[in-house]
Amino acid sequence: MPNRNNIYFYYKKDDELENKLQTLFSLAEENNFNIVDNAKDASIIVSIGGDGTFLQAVRKTGFRQDCLYTGITSSGESGLYCDFNMDNFSEMLDTIQHAEMEVRRFPVIKVDINGESSFYCLNELSVRSTIITTIAINVGIDDNHFETFRGDGLIVATPTGSTGYNKSTHGAVIDPLLPSFQVSELASLNNNRYRTLGSSFVLSKDRKLTLEVIQDGNDYPIIGMDNEAFSIQNIKDMTVTLSDKVIKTLKLKNNSYWDRVKRTFL
Repeated sequence: MPNRNNIYFYYKKDDELENKLQTLFSLAEENNFNIVDNAKDASIIVSIGGDGTFLQAVRKTGFRQDCLYTGITSSGESGLYCDFNMDNFSEMLDTIQHAEMEVRRFPVIKVDINGESSFYCLNELSVRSTIITTIAINVGIDDNHFETFRGDGLIVATPTGSTGYNKSTHGAVIDPLLPSFQVSELASLNNNRYRTLGSSFVLSKDRKLTLEVIQDGNDYPIIGMDNEAFSIQNIKDMTVTLSDKVIKTLKLKNNSYWDRVKRTFL
């Protein structure tokens, strides 16, 4: 495992931001942290931006299990993944060095596509039609057919991802202490011919979800994983399970998940 004090900063390269970050870099070095240029050498990965930057930091560094992730937002902003902002960076360093660290663990889903490629998502998987027609998907739970969905698409969200795209479709907000994942519909078609549950449903950590794209001309759906789109041609089926992986983040005291939900939405 890398040196405990090796720290890597992930952010979008920007001259204005670089200037602002010089103070943070200096503060880190003054507190005996080693700033490294390669994320593989870091034991702490810090994203600087919003929740989107945090998701990219986790994805681009390979959902590492042997390091701690944390996020910093701009002054005055808040994020559901980011406990710190530019104003309390020194508090984060002090917590790492001198206090007993409180670590939060976020569930991750694993997605197997066509039985060939595997991907991980911290926020959600979305499957949507790319053409101006509905997409049809056979939905299975534990290898048993559950329903045939027809509509604009489906979202499979982690508990932390339940506050994102999932929430905008009236899905439930799930406590991340519950190891589970949620399936929500995008504009389902319900009539005498097609019938779906018509509401979100939550699956436990031991369940397996299968999504079989019915090959009726809409064979090239858009696959969104967190905040990144993947162009994978001729998708036939996807298997979604809750992974053994978890993303470990540094928790600021008195700042629970529900505190952040309240601050963001209420």
